[in-house]
Amino acid sequence: MTDDHDFSPIGRRRHIVRLALSVAFLLAMFYLVAIARVIDVESVRDMIAATGPAAPLVYAVVSAALGAVFVPGTILAAGSGLLFGPLVGTFVTLGSAVGTAIVTSFLGRRAGRGSTRGLLGAERAARIDAQIERRGLWAVVGQRFVPGISDALASYAFGAFGVPLWQMVVGSLIGSAPRAFVYTALGASIGELSAPLAYSAIAVWCVTAIIGAFAAHRGYRSWRGRGAGTEREAADATESVGRRGPQPEHIAS
Repeated sequence: MTDDHDFSPIGRRRHIVRLALSVAFLLAMFYLVAIARVIDVESVRDMIAATGPAAPLVYAVVSAALGAVFVPGTILAAGSGLLFGPLVGTFVTLGSAVGTAIVTSFLGRRAGRGSTRGLLGAERAARIDAQIERRGLWAVVGQRFVPGISDALASYAFGAFGVPLWQMVVGSLIGSAPRAFVYTALGASIGELSAPLAYSAIAVWCVTAIIGAFAAHRGYRSWRGRGAGTEREAADATESVGRRGPQPEHIAS
């Protein structure tokens, strides 16, 4: 819960600075890891392969940590397929995706939850909490279906807005399953991209992308419709009060 100090200019400035520093740190990590590629994923993969029978579990844990610092999930999933094949590799990739969601949402909640609520204010925060309670799970699922959005960045944001951990786990498990199969299968098919497995993976990716784009568009239209409806209700209530004018006070005899 936020106090009155959170809504003062000093309190708001403190929240803005804290969120800005968190975002700057995440963007810097994203650049260093996802773009500059300061982590050699191939060397990590070779070291994990040397662990023997424990390699799938070790790979899932290490991949979850690497995903949290923005190592692209496509590379991690392809490496899983290359090491363990399409079947075991898909489960390894899915476990890694759920692990990344747990780590990033927890860190997002710790770093940005209080400041986000402080900037939104008590009333808006309560409305968002109600929306999350009803639709948070499917927001996570839908985000995983939309291509081109970093799952780690989205999970940090979900955590900052207070999406419960169980919704992150279940939503990631459902939403990440198609892409886990796609990228793992492509990794397992390296050198044989004409194989039926590769074609199946590409077909699943196309279907998932279409569903994700449709769901995102429908969700955005629904959100705009709810916002417009709320504004109309507020305007009607204000106009109604204005027409009635001030109400007479009842004086007790």
